[in-house]
Amino acid sequence: MDEESQAVQPRDQSCWAALPDVCLRRVFWWLGDRDRSRAALVCRKWNQMMYSADLWRYRTITFSGRPSRVHASEFESALWYVKKFGRYLEHLEIKFLNPYNAVLTKKFQVTMRGLLSCLGKNNNRLKSLSVQHLELDRPVWRNSIRGSLIKSLSFFLKKAGRQLDHLSLKGARLTVEQGCAVLGSLSCSRGESLVSQLNIEDYFSHHLAVYSSPQFSKTMATFRSLVSLTLNYNCISDELLDGLCENNARTLWTINIKCHVHDPHGQVIWGMSWARLARRASNLKVNFFFERVMKHERLARVLLQEIPVRGLSLRSCYFSDPDWSMRPTLTDLLPTFRHTLQKLTFEFNNNHESLDEELCFLISSCRKLFYFKIWAFLDVRFVERILKSQEEGQCSLRTLKVRIYTNRYETNDEDRTLREIHRKYRKLIDSELNYFVIAYPMM
Repeated sequence: MDEESQAVQPRDQSCWAALPDVCLRRVFWWLGDRDRSRAALVCRKWNQMMYSADLWRYRTITFSGRPSRVHASEFESALWYVKKFGRYLEHLEIKFLNPYNAVLTKKFQVTMRGLLSCLGKNNNRLKSLSVQHLELDRPVWRNSIRGSLIKSLSFFLKKAGRQLDHLSLKGARLTVEQGCAVLGSLSCSRGESLVSQLNIEDYFSHHLAVYSSPQFSKTMATFRSLVSLTLNYNCISDELLDGLCENNARTLWTINIKCHVHDPHGQVIWGMSWARLARRASNLKVNFFFERVMKHERLARVLLQEIPVRGLSLRSCYFSDPDWSMRPTLTDLLPTFRHTLQKLTFEFNNNHESLDEELCFLISSCRKLFYFKIWAFLDVRFVERILKSQEEGQCSLRTLKVRIYTNRYETNDEDRTLREIHRKYRKLIDSELNYFVIAYPMM
């Protein structure tokens, strides 16, 4: 080869050929499966890049619950992916969206059996598994299909439990016996589970008094390294809190508790049980999410003063009850937690009572509060009062989200006033706040 051809060759060669592996891997990371497969046909180097472990650590597999030609290949492609790249998986999320009939649930169950079997044989890296909103108590899940799916999941967790760190089975809707069997499979190999993050919100079917089940307390006692636990209030009992205190006090940081109007929530929990747990787990923060549980006497039964409440969400879902009043909760109950509250979310229909004064006082009394969101009937000047308090240093909000309900279709007057308030406090808003305020007709 002469000197002239040697000089010409680098200019003719594509710059992609000299691209470093780390850059090429980043390009592949942004491609979908089909584009990755096509790119792998370009050359040997690109084909080798296709099998880079970094590309396949995270995966969300979504199955449509509706019969469709467009989604017909979802089940086959999921199995293909797991067989080819499943050994690299570290974080897996599986979604099955609103199954339409028993034919699709059967197809999903068979696919899951093959998928979990393949993972169990070839994968020893999986750290996180999320299978949410299966709603197995719906009629589309026949007993045999439901039983086979639970069996496959339990068998897989027996193997994966050794390395699994995060498990979410939110919305599974199981019986107490079924739910405990699945959770218990995590501890089969060593007698205890080292899962650090567990999400079992809506894991059990509605109306079940899980708190009265000795089997559930015994199952939860096998978890020894929980950092974060998410569950429903119908699972909370003195026995559960004592077990968490005994086995997880060193690691436990967060408990998220959902309390729904259709879940049993009248059980008696002793304040000393919460106090003991809070004392042993010194970093513990508890977040409550109430759905249509709004009456003061019910809330007071749940929100004991010994609980280190960090976040609180109260949602009535647009339901209005003239006999219900939010005022006692705002003035008597919530100030109990003024030293720990950091996040407050309110969504309620208070058309029958004005609460501006009570809300302003609550915000100013919670000195650690940094997040405040409210959808309610409010005076537009409520926003100005909060911003003035922020400017004067009486509160330290970083997020302020307000939806002001009105009884009129037109909100021109409210919008004009809100624009004036924004102009007046624009410097404060731009420098300190994640700010969203809107007037909304509630007819």
